[in-house]
Amino acid sequence: MRVLVFDPFHGAAGDMITAALLDCGADRERVAAAMRAVVAEPAVETVTRAGIRATKVNTHATPVHRSLDEVFKRLDDASPVVPPEVLATARRVFSRINAAETEVHGAHVHFHEVGADDAIADVIGACTALATLRVDGIAVLPIALGSGTATGSHGTIPVPAPATVAILKGSGLTSMQGSNEGELCTPTGAALLAEFSSLNQADLGGYTITAVGYGAGSRDTPHSPNVLRAMVVETTGALPQDTVDLLETNVDDVRGEVIGESLARFMAAGARDASATPIVMKKGRPGYLVTVISLPETSAALARLMARELGTLGIRCIPVVHRFVAERTMADVDVEICGHKKRLPVKCGWMDGRIYTLKAEFDTARDWAADLDLPVRDVLRAIEDAAWNQVREKRQDAGPGDK
Repeated sequence: MRVLVFDPFHGAAGDMITAALLDCGADRERVAAAMRAVVAEPAVETVTRAGIRATKVNTHATPVHRSLDEVFKRLDDASPVVPPEVLATARRVFSRINAAETEVHGAHVHFHEVGADDAIADVIGACTALATLRVDGIAVLPIALGSGTATGSHGTIPVPAPATVAILKGSGLTSMQGSNEGELCTPTGAALLAEFSSLNQADLGGYTITAVGYGAGSRDTPHSPNVLRAMVVETTGALPQDTVDLLETNVDDVRGEVIGESLARFMAAGARDASATPIVMKKGRPGYLVTVISLPETSAALARLMARELGTLGIRCIPVVHRFVAERTMADVDVEICGHKKRLPVKCGWMDGRIYTLKAEFDTARDWAADLDLPVRDVLRAIEDAAWNQVREKRQDAGPGDK
């Protein structure tokens, strides 16, 4: 399983997260295009922090403060360039920040530091970078928060900032003070890590490191590197089971188009999966069983969303269902169609040391199908056929008895 591990031993900020992911191998062109769509062309450079080479990102943003609606409008304007799943993740990050600001300061009209243009660019850059790395899970090691006081739009505040504490509260992430004074983890950094995290660090087990990246902060402290470390690792064994909640409801008065749009909204709101199954209800009426798989901490919010979108009066919750997760890896395969060659990604499912399922990545297959003017299903089939041929060739080369 391909896992991204964040090591915020010196804290985290939005620009540091984006830079660390770029240093790990995220697609620089796509990240720059996404950031440019919301603010300006970013500058990416190599710097050193206490002797460690790191990547530094400068958003070139102006200090403009915006409301949550204005931030969302800024994200919506980037939709021609940025994929919808990346925009959905960015909206959830800002929703976390907004909830924390409201908890600390009460109802407010504008964000302050976290609503500035540089925060918008950092969030969209980090979300885009993560999407391009194509990892199967994200773990966050203990976050250094810092100590002392800092000066911001609200005057002198304690470190960690109240908004940072509110974001980390209930996130499941582990924090520590750290050995340096000053603000080490910003609200934007905390919100990104809380949103990205999907694996408990204790469940990682053994792993091999395949890529390492360092994202530099603005300050250059002489005796402690002001960097965030990120690592892409391959786990050496299957991860333990996790737990999810099952949310279900039956509906018989909702149009199919509404069902489809509702499923998309459930996924954008953090559902792990969402589906609708045709059923026959009482008195022979046709209907749908709508099922949403949710992490326990997001079940209540998703149940409310299901009720609102579907108009149902009751949501069944089957809590803490144990779920076994197969080991998954990503691989690139060489494909040829009508004389055109391309290297494309496939997701591999493993059991007992063997690949038992292969699935082509839909977005890349769709884009190539459009270029070739072919049906998407034909391109998907060609990619998966090429992948299975590659698997068979490797098994033959390994010889009898080898995996």
